[in-house]
Amino acid sequence: MSPRNPARAQARSRSRLSRPLRVTLTVALPLALVGGVAFTATATDDRPGGDAPKQARGPVVTASAVLDEIPLADFSNGLFPGSVDNDRGVHLGVGSDLYPADRPGEFWALTDRGPNGLITVDGKKRRTFAVPGFSPAIVRVKADGARLRVLDAVPITTRSGKPVTGLPNQLARDEAPFSYDARTPLETNPNGLDAEGLARAADGTFWVVDEYSPSLVHLSASGQVLARYVPEGLKLQGADYPVVEALPSILLNRKQNRGFEALTVLPGGDLVIAVQSPLLVPDKAAGEASRNLRLLRFSPEEGEVTGEYAYRVDPVNVVDPAEADQSELKVSALVPVDANTVLVQERTDRTARLHRVVLPRDEGILDSRWDDVQTSPSYEQTEDLAGAGVDVLEKRLVVDLGKVPGVPGKVEGIALVGRDTLAVINDNDFGMTDGPEAFDENGRLRDSGLNTKITHVRLPAAIRR
Repeated sequence: MSPRNPARAQARSRSRLSRPLRVTLTVALPLALVGGVAFTATATDDRPGGDAPKQARGPVVTASAVLDEIPLADFSNGLFPGSVDNDRGVHLGVGSDLYPADRPGEFWALTDRGPNGLITVDGKKRRTFAVPGFSPAIVRVKADGARLRVLDAVPITTRSGKPVTGLPNQLARDEAPFSYDARTPLETNPNGLDAEGLARAADGTFWVVDEYSPSLVHLSASGQVLARYVPEGLKLQGADYPVVEALPSILLNRKQNRGFEALTVLPGGDLVIAVQSPLLVPDKAAGEASRNLRLLRFSPEEGEVTGEYAYRVDPVNVVDPAEADQSELKVSALVPVDANTVLVQERTDRTARLHRVVLPRDEGILDSRWDDVQTSPSYEQTEDLAGAGVDVLEKRLVVDLGKVPGVPGKVEGIALVGRDTLAVINDNDFGMTDGPEAFDENGRLRDSGLNTKITHVRLPAAIRR
């Protein structure tokens, strides 16, 4: 398939062949400590006396650690004093992603943009922010037997050191923000990030993806935004950090609240990103019925996307027999295996499946007619991609987590531990539910009772050799 811009594609190809892959080095800064905050955990294991069987023919849960109730105000004010005066009884959640740290039993985890929900007013849904002063953060946790402790917290900040917050950027593009009860409009913030996927580079810097733009964000080791890569044509104004329009403009057609949610870094330094849901091209109906997603390969060295690949998710009822709405299927996690292989998670809020995928070294559909909104039928509308000349990524099922007793729903982060064990983390949405009943008459949260967990799943065969 010929690209729309052959000169650009040829120049990029020559550049990749002539230069080794690397990641730009930045100076590692001290991490902010959160004193006196800890997790408690419950666990099972396969040692003598443990609850897991010694011999297992299939995947088995070997440990499950439950996040303790940490008041959100205590956590936030420990990073940004005075940022939260009323957390409305909400507790910390760190289930947006999981990435291995450099010591056994330790992980980097990621908070969401903050507790948020939906309330219908006059027939229209309003996006509510229960604690608008909250700002996303990266936390380092350690699984220590039956206890999971917070070791560090890295606040995500602007160039001037202020919290980015989790508020939407642009009223014309994002959902308008309201107070917890949907009565009072809140101001937007061009710095705001709906932080999701997380990866740590070899130089100690972090990469995070965001659902608003969607965007790819490079952070220093101390959490300062070094650059935010957004789709061409976004025209985001007023951010207190560099904004670079370097992603394909077709991504401007992301579904609301379904931008980027999955990210990982390959051993060579390249990043892999997944759009959470099919794009709304040419319209919402086409996107919500589609099974065609896009995976991107991004070179930190070149500062641009170097590959865009066709990925086709399974029918939703194959992943979740209780679900009939295809738009409920999402990709929320990526796991690196080797220089060109990743695990791709497909999920609903109840269950998830993990597939092994080998990425090509070519550009895929990047800069092709499938990146043009005028193409008809669109990539999202095309059922027979192979017949249309599109090379679809082949995938092989590794594990159906919905069939493993003890694995929670809404798994959003997955890490590979050793050769044959997965650590998965679920997003409990800060204990929030949608609707006006989420808070009592005093404006205090009626907690859903769902907890964030880190669950270890041992597989019957090694993933990494």
